[in-house]
Amino acid sequence: MKTELVTTLKRKATDIISELADDQEPVLITQHGRPAAYLIDVESYDAMQQRIRLLEGIARGERAIDENRVVTHAAAKKQMKRWLS
Repeated sequence: MKTELVTTLKRKATDIISELADDQEPVLITQHGRPAAYLIDVESYDAMQQRIRLLEGIARGERAIDENRVVTHAAAKKQMKRWLS
């Protein structure tokens, strides 16, 4: 992973973003010697958001099972048929 100073980002934003688009390698932005932000390309960000939504859905399903908020396959099928009609 590349690391850049926030001042470098200010001066060379176009170059850094262009490199980011080409190699899709995240850039750690530091400020006063400390990590301040990550800069990532749009494709990687969108893929990460999609994975997060999927994992959140799995977690909700697992919570529903733990809380016994489940229905049989037949009941789910019947309910879906009503919703889709």
